[in-house]
Amino acid sequence: EEVRINEQQLSFGKKVIDTKLGTRANMFCSPFFILSLNQKAQENEGEVIIGTLAWTGNFRFTFEIDQNNGLRVLSGINPYASEYELKPNEIFRTPEFIFTYSSQGKGTASRNFHDWARTYQLKDGMGSRLTLLNNWEATYFDFNEEKLIALFDEAKKLGVDMFLLDDGWFANKYPRSSDRQGLGDWEETHDKLPNGIGKLVSEATAKGLKFGIWIEPEMVNPKSELYEKHKEWVIHLPNREEYYFRNQLVLDLSNPEVQDYVFGVVDRLMTKYPGIAYFKWDCNSPITNIYSPYLKEKQSHLYIEYVRGLYNVLKRVQEKYPDVPMMLCSGGGGRSDYEALKYFTEFWPSDNTDPVERIFIQWGYSHLFPAKSIAAHVTSWGKQPLKFRVDVASMCKLGFDIRVSEMKETELAFCQQAVKNFKRLEEVILNGDLYRLVSPYEGNHAALMYANKDREKALLFTFDIHPRYGEQTYPVRLEGLDPDKQYKIEEINLMPGNKSSVSANGKTFSGDYLMKVGIPLFSATENTSHVLEITAQ
Repeated sequence: EEVRINEQQLSFGKKVIDTKLGTRANMFCSPFFILSLNQKAQENEGEVIIGTLAWTGNFRFTFEIDQNNGLRVLSGINPYASEYELKPNEIFRTPEFIFTYSSQGKGTASRNFHDWARTYQLKDGMGSRLTLLNNWEATYFDFNEEKLIALFDEAKKLGVDMFLLDDGWFANKYPRSSDRQGLGDWEETHDKLPNGIGKLVSEATAKGLKFGIWIEPEMVNPKSELYEKHKEWVIHLPNREEYYFRNQLVLDLSNPEVQDYVFGVVDRLMTKYPGIAYFKWDCNSPITNIYSPYLKEKQSHLYIEYVRGLYNVLKRVQEKYPDVPMMLCSGGGGRSDYEALKYFTEFWPSDNTDPVERIFIQWGYSHLFPAKSIAAHVTSWGKQPLKFRVDVASMCKLGFDIRVSEMKETELAFCQQAVKNFKRLEEVILNGDLYRLVSPYEGNHAALMYANKDREKALLFTFDIHPRYGEQTYPVRLEGLDPDKQYKIEEINLMPGNKSSVSANGKTFSGDYLMKVGIPLFSATENTSHVLEITAQ
């Protein structure tokens, strides 16, 4: 349940938020905060500061209120086990603290962050994003060439841009048939893929699809050829029993040889198969058994040198393959910082893909990150209707991780149209201004909308999560429109054969009316959703 909003008043003394997990630094707490002055944080009023640390490792935020009611905020690398000795004239560059101030509440502060991120920080921040079908939930580790090529047809049916091959395609001495072995041995498993990745790339291309692939190059299973050949490349305590997280250990990126190896994972794949169009870069384990065989007497440098080594690798990948989009993943949202996102087009916010939970998760991330940076997949988690799941995922960068072959005809037709709608309206969703209208934290419903900068087009998402019997509902007031313009309302993403139940559907209203009076959208029916396209006339 990443980025669940927790609000509390600061009082005399210190409050510390920190992490010591290394690679998956954000596993239990996020490297950002919202500070509201003199009152609880409001969406459209009050002084608000949103801050974050651009660092893909251990961090610490300290908030201190002194006896004069003054506030100090200290943000930086967590000094835990990180005493760092500098050579004469050596320069140590600390991470950037990135923040924005708003006198008009969280909404303006978030839009400031989104505009800055798209313009200056995200990889390809102003570009489009690829819709995709991932095979993970359809196959897990159990697949072969024939099964994957059949999934290409399902991706083509959906109308997405790309097929993403997830974990399980590599290693031969210890084939990757589970998460217990093979990690680190990045050659195709011959039994599963006798014709290699090249066959998959060419088949996908022939069907008009791009091909993406999953890697986890910073990690290793003890049951792997890499571990057998290069145990000195692994972070592990000598003369101690090894502790495994997801049956794996972390490679020592403070070591330049390991940096070369990790870069080589990407470089070899791209050199051999230049048709690869996307990487999902995963990182499933925090640093355990903290000891670097390479650093020897400078063990207190490890947490910092690891991050520097990671950046060295990512810079090399960026320089050689500047146009290849990549997803930053860390067993969910274990990495979600703006320094890493210089090298990634998007990040995976959580392994929890239940759509109700995702409303809360995506709501939290939206305070700092634009929709185009947040990957959201339609999965089989939860028992909510397919429409509800698709509408939740369509609020961010849309993807699918689902068994398309098990869909009913009407469900497939709905998804096909939803993909078309997303592509048609992606400029609004991915580059528009976000307005959070009704918070799921304050009731049983949620609503948010995106509006183009020119206020000509907007898209509104509403959700009935767990409405109460006999609950009084109120109209949803929109934001970000031109009060003097007329706007037509049209509900989209409807299941085939269903008519809109929205009373405003097909009607035209002034922007002033929509923002001051609003339109009734919420109902007493659990797990229902609406997507409204709003167009200036």
